[in-house]
Amino acid sequence: MQCIVFYFRETWEKVNLTINDNHTITFNQRKVFEFDPDLSNGDIDDMVVVPNIPMLSATSQSKHAARFLRLAMASIMDILKIKPFVEVTVGQLLWGYEDPLLKLAKDVVPKEQKLPYEEFGLMYGKNGTAADIVTVFTGGHDITQFGLIDKFNGHTHLPHWKTDACNRLNGSDGSIFPPHITPDTTLYVYEKDLCRLLPLRFLREVETAGGVQGYRFTPPKDVFADVERNPDNDCFCPAGPPCSPNGLFNISLCQFDSPIMLSFPHFYLADPKLREAVEGISEPDPEKHMLYIDVQPVRVKVRSIESIPLRVLVLDKSVPFQQMGVALGARARIQLNLAVSQVVDIKQVATFPDIVFPIMWFEDGIDKLPEEVTDLLSLATNAPPIARAVISYALFAIGVILLIIAVSCLVRSSGRQETLNLEGTSHYVKPEKKPTSTASHIDATNGHTNGKGKTIETLNPAFVGGPENGVTNP
Repeated sequence: MQCIVFYFRETWEKVNLTINDNHTITFNQRKVFEFDPDLSNGDIDDMVVVPNIPMLSATSQSKHAARFLRLAMASIMDILKIKPFVEVTVGQLLWGYEDPLLKLAKDVVPKEQKLPYEEFGLMYGKNGTAADIVTVFTGGHDITQFGLIDKFNGHTHLPHWKTDACNRLNGSDGSIFPPHITPDTTLYVYEKDLCRLLPLRFLREVETAGGVQGYRFTPPKDVFADVERNPDNDCFCPAGPPCSPNGLFNISLCQFDSPIMLSFPHFYLADPKLREAVEGISEPDPEKHMLYIDVQPVRVKVRSIESIPLRVLVLDKSVPFQQMGVALGARARIQLNLAVSQVVDIKQVATFPDIVFPIMWFEDGIDKLPEEVTDLLSLATNAPPIARAVISYALFAIGVILLIIAVSCLVRSSGRQETLNLEGTSHYVKPEKKPTSTASHIDATNGHTNGKGKTIETLNPAFVGGPENGVTNP
C-alpha cells in the first residue's frame, strides 16, 4: 500500500510576551502551517475517504445509553444521510469541514455541553491562532526550572487523571530544557494534544549537523504499556478496567469524550494484534516510527532579553550566565486512532467489529537548526575546552619563565651583596704603625694638631692621608 505524505512548514512564534515579577514569562503560542507541494507526493485538494469521526464517536458513546436513544440516533442519521465514511479533501480533513451532526448538536445540546467549534477537522483552529496562554520559568530563581511550564491556560495541573503526579504540567515544550543534562536525566515534554507529560530517557550519543555533539532522548518502551506491564500507568485509567490496550493511550477525557487513542506510528511498541487487525499496515521500523529529541547543553551569556531563533524563547534579564539544553533536532511521531465499537441498535454501525482504526500519523520535527545557529553552538561547545587548554599551557609557560627570572635575579643579587661586604671591611683594616711627631696631632677644636688628641693611627684611615682625603699637614 502506497503511503501518501503531505509536508507542511511549521513556524512557532511566542506573542503577547509579559515578564512577570516571579521569574516567569507569559505568552501566547502561535503556530503557522504552510503546505509544501515540492516535498509532498499528494495535493492538498486531493479527495480521500476516511472514517466519519463525529458519527463514530457519537455511536460509540451511545453504546451504554438507553436503547430508545440509540434507535432515535439511528433515525436521525437516516434523515441526515450520515454515513460511517466521508469523502473530503485533505485540506478539509485537516482544517475543517461542515458536519451535519455537529451542526445539529449546536442547536439541541445544552449550552454548557456544546462543543467549542462548529466544524470538524483534525487540526481545526490550530493554524495561525494563539489561543493558549503559557507561563514558563526563566530560571532566575532556580536554574533547574529553566524553560519549564509553570501554568498552561492558568492551570498548574490537568483535571483528568487520578494523581497529581500524572496531572502535573511542569515540563518543557520540547524546544529547550534545563541545564546540566546527563545520560541519567529524564526529560519531560508537555504537548496539549498528548494530554499528559511525556517522559524521555537517554538512548545514545549523536552528532548533528555542524558537528555539534548531543544526546538522543526517546520515550521508554513501556510509556503506553498496559497496567499489567507498567503499573504506574494506572493513574491514566480513571474509569477503571478495562483500560487501554498495550501500546495505546486513551485521550478521550481531553477530547470531549471522543474515543480517540494515541500510539506511535504503525503501532510501534504496541500489541501486534492491533496492526494485524488492519489490512495494509507494514511492520513498524524504529528508525522511521520512533519519537526522539536530540539535546545539547550550550553555554550562553545573557546580557538582555535574548531570542532563540527556532522558537523565540525569551530569557530573564537577571540571569547573568547560564547553560541551556537546546533541542538540536526532533521527530515527534504520533498516530491518531479511533476506537470503533459495534452498536447493534444503530444499523449504520451494526456490522462494525470492535476495532482500533488508524486515521493518520503525524511527524512533527526538525532535522537540523539553521547553519548560523549550529556554527554558534559548535563554537560554544568546542571553543571552551580548547581555550582552557591553551590558557593552561600559556600560564604554565609564563610561570616557568617568571621562576627562571626570579632565580636569576636572586643569584645576581647574592653575588653583588658579597662583593659589597668585602669592599666595606677593607676601610677598617689597621694601617701599619708610622713614627709619630708632636706636630702630627689633631686639634679637636679647630681640626689642627695638638699634643692632647688621639693619634692618627687610632682614627679611621679613610680620613687620614694626603690631599686626596681632604687632610693636609701644616
